[in-house]
Amino acid sequence: MKKILIIDDEVNVALLLSKFLTRNGFDVTTASTGTSGMEYLKNGNFNLVLCDFRLEDTDGREMLKNIKTQYPKTGVIIITGYSDIKMAVELIKMGAYDYITKPLYPDEILNTITKAIETHHALVEDKETESVSYDKVSSASRESKKQVFSNEFVMGTSKVSKELARQIELVAPTNYSVIILGESGTGKESVAKSIHLNSPRYNQPFIAMDCGSLTKELAASEFFGHEKGSFTGALYTKIGHFEMANGGTLFLDEVGNLSYEIQAALLRTVQERKVKRIGSTKEINLDVRIIIATNENLQDGIQRGKFREDLYHRFNEFSIFIPPLRERGSDIMLLADHFLRIANQELGRNVTSFSPEVIDSFMTYRWQGNIREMKNVVRRATLLTEGNEITMKALPLELTNFKLPVYDYTPVAEMQEIKENRHDLKNAALEAEYETILKVLREVNFNKTRAAEILNIDRKTLYNKMKAINIK
Repeated sequence: MKKILIIDDEVNVALLLSKFLTRNGFDVTTASTGTSGMEYLKNGNFNLVLCDFRLEDTDGREMLKNIKTQYPKTGVIIITGYSDIKMAVELIKMGAYDYITKPLYPDEILNTITKAIETHHALVEDKETESVSYDKVSSASRESKKQVFSNEFVMGTSKVSKELARQIELVAPTNYSVIILGESGTGKESVAKSIHLNSPRYNQPFIAMDCGSLTKELAASEFFGHEKGSFTGALYTKIGHFEMANGGTLFLDEVGNLSYEIQAALLRTVQERKVKRIGSTKEINLDVRIIIATNENLQDGIQRGKFREDLYHRFNEFSIFIPPLRERGSDIMLLADHFLRIANQELGRNVTSFSPEVIDSFMTYRWQGNIREMKNVVRRATLLTEGNEITMKALPLELTNFKLPVYDYTPVAEMQEIKENRHDLKNAALEAEYETILKVLREVNFNKTRAAEILNIDRKTLYNKMKAINIK
């Protein structure tokens, strides 16, 4: 059982936290001062400390310094009010795992604690394993302090996940607008939050807006706000999302669904960096970084007259592609284990593993709903499992009935011509190339990212070659 120490001088908060975490399988101790908290640490082997930033006898900075010096194996999460977020992020860069803001929400707390214990335990194990070189450990330590990820972001070990983290680190300190591309459920908002947390705006608002759910009538009011009485039904003054995000980051999800008229108004706001509420004559100056996300091809939208090209280029100062889960290789079971641990905590279960058949199913399934779908599948399977191993009977029908698609391997006319002229050296080389591509694709269950890595070519080149032999 994992041991947690809560240090908070608000007795009621500490008591509620203690009861909640105890119900979720943790061994919890509470302290009301920094001094008593250090005494408990001296006498107990704690996995994690939840420490309020403001204490009667000290503060979070001093507590973190003392804990990291005397008990480096113990992870630390800071509990803070909104006004202390800037300091909390600085503490993360000093070695704290994460921070939780008040008011406290049970799901957020549980998710953050679970990930903190997993991450900190893995780092400690790396440091204690003789086979791991000093360079690898020190690099991991530097990386954990350098980057701050949102609570929802799950860092993978695959090549594409490491590249994603590198791009976040690269663009975060800039003021560039960013387009995040990826299928539904790949975690676009969590990437946007991670960019914000690693930017100079980290202590300013992060405002998310779902453009896919906006009607044409509501969009202007949601973006720009309105004054009381400015139109029928305007019973109060409303602050728009641009104004709410002023000084920070505005995240626009599924921006391709906006009407052409709203796109025009959005372009003016982005260009002029000023906003005016509906019914008002006063202009408000804006300092907002914009990050947008879409699962659509905006360039196709431009060709079809559905999306403004000038607005696209305003947004596209930097773009990040989040690969679908089915192309993330080693991340698949890492994520499955992560969601299993969370589900165990939520449900009070002790399911420890997946059967070999389930692992095989997870690795070959297409995961059209990506990370969001996997989370739901694992939670459902944990609930249905009576023993300690998830088997195929706990999976939904879409996984148990799934079969890899059968592709038509018949080459186009040009390929047939190559086969008929195999004595030609150039044609023989082309035929060997196509056969190699097909062989590798079959071996990796048509995971294009992994196939491109093995073939040592980029994805675009692979797609072009696949198109030439009728593989889609």
